[in-house]
Amino acid sequence: MDDFMSEEDQFALKKFESMLQSNKVYFFDSGEFEEIVYHYLDKGKINLAKKAINLSLSQHPTSVPLMLIKVEVYVIENKMKSAQKLLRIIENIDPNNDEIYIQRASILSKSDRHDEAITQLYKALKLTDDLQDVHSLLGMEYLFIENFNKAIDHFSTCLLEDIEDYAALYNIIYCYDMLDEHDNAIDFLNQYINKNPYSEIAWHQLGRQFLTVKKHNEAIRAFDYAILIDELFIGAYLEKGKALENENKYEEAISNYMLTLKLDDPTAFTYLQIAQCYQKLDNSKLSLKYFHKAIDEDPMLEQSWLLLTSLYLELEENEKAIYYIRKALEIEPENTEFLNRFAEISIKLNLFEEAAMAFKRSIIFGDGRLVIYLALCDVLHFVGEYEEVKDTLISAAEFHPDSYQVYYRFAGINFLLRKDSEALIVLGKALKMNFEYLETASNIFPEMFLREDVKQLIAKFE
Repeated sequence: MDDFMSEEDQFALKKFESMLQSNKVYFFDSGEFEEIVYHYLDKGKINLAKKAINLSLSQHPTSVPLMLIKVEVYVIENKMKSAQKLLRIIENIDPNNDEIYIQRASILSKSDRHDEAITQLYKALKLTDDLQDVHSLLGMEYLFIENFNKAIDHFSTCLLEDIEDYAALYNIIYCYDMLDEHDNAIDFLNQYINKNPYSEIAWHQLGRQFLTVKKHNEAIRAFDYAILIDELFIGAYLEKGKALENENKYEEAISNYMLTLKLDDPTAFTYLQIAQCYQKLDNSKLSLKYFHKAIDEDPMLEQSWLLLTSLYLELEENEKAIYYIRKALEIEPENTEFLNRFAEISIKLNLFEEAAMAFKRSIIFGDGRLVIYLALCDVLHFVGEYEEVKDTLISAAEFHPDSYQVYYRFAGINFLLRKDSEALIVLGKALKMNFEYLETASNIFPEMFLREDVKQLIAKFE
């Protein structure tokens, strides 16, 4: 039985379930039926809820509350036409019932007809005794259509009704974030805190806004107030840690992160932050320790692998770097960040064929950035796979048709493939697109710029 049900409601529920087992029919008043149906809905037992609602309406056919519950069941089952039809019947019986318009709004909202839903909710607002609930629903509908100022108005009204309506508070801050009005968010939160100074949620949100506008000391002060009110507030310690990092106070940041490990189960994110702080303190030993802890805690956290391998590269421990990026690729073989890092390390270890393969796979799995195409071309060029370079450049040109880097490489490869006339045409295009890139191109294809015909062509553009 439900611990939150009264003794009378629990008795009615037992009686109803006994009736189902015996096939007898007992009488229940409409209030008892309401509790029984909502009990089953809360438990996700739709079939039992439907049995209860059908029996309830057979015993109380004109009960508007029971009919409205049946509308809810129709909506849950996505039977919107049946719900709308029943709402019209209810409206004829009790046209001033606010739930009619609230339910209509819900149906319209599910069909992305948010403007029509808003119209229905304004009708409900004139009739309801629960202003806070309807204003909250209006706020959500305005969120859906990205009218953030109107949403703020309605969520603010919710706070006037109940200053501790934290769902409304969060939604208001979300709206200010979407409007990129962080100063207005700070003003709003300061006004709210004047009315409710012991709200750790508001102090925490104020700190986050100060972080966004890079007022780190003000952020730290706000997080301190949140922690004073609730010394178990893990989010405040984490955010304070970030603010301290931004002030280069890495040891203090570590202390805050460490406190969260005592208050709750460790997370990969916390270990990662600690590792980065130690790295900035040039403590490679502890930095590596916490990067490894982050990976052990959550092997799916991409950033841990990338930062760990970056540190090994910085320490010139390339063999360890490639070992761990291979481990990462075993977990996520299609991760383009991992493939690109693997290629980068492979080049350092003179494993050019493996680097080329990694860049190819990265492109196949969706990284079509110009820098990846160019890196692949340069590796293939280095190992003498000129035909592959040309094929790769053709592909790159499809996605980056205005890239002068591609045209310079086209010219160089065509010369190497002894297609001189084609090379000169392409080089002319490249020079016209960006003459300044000539110096870089001469480092990639030095032999091209020793040719007399190339020198003559360049002279025309000087």
